[in-house]
Amino acid sequence: MWDMNEVKRIEYKHEYIYEVHFDNGLCAEVDFEPYLTRGPVFEPLRDIEYFKRATVEGGTISWPNGADISPESLYEKVESANQRLQSDWPSASLQANR
Repeated sequence: MWDMNEVKRIEYKHEYIYEVHFDNGLCAEVDFEPYLTRGPVFEPLRDIEYFKRATVEGGTISWPNGADISPESLYEKVESANQRLQSDWPSASLQANR
């Protein structure tokens, strides 16, 4: 559950994937490709070099043209990825970078 957590760090991985780190230590790789068709503000992100220009601004991932993803939406994706990881490997611990 999102508790007004903020994105603290992002790390580009490959293609349209960033590893997203939240302030509570929760992190996971997020594929942003599905967002590329969600309106004109996301069109420039199709250029992979432009996509790589993301920064953390206002507690979420943002691009120079003003495109961003709500932190609560990102948190749900990261949380879901971690839950899948736990169900696949019950003995695995969550990565926490505090």
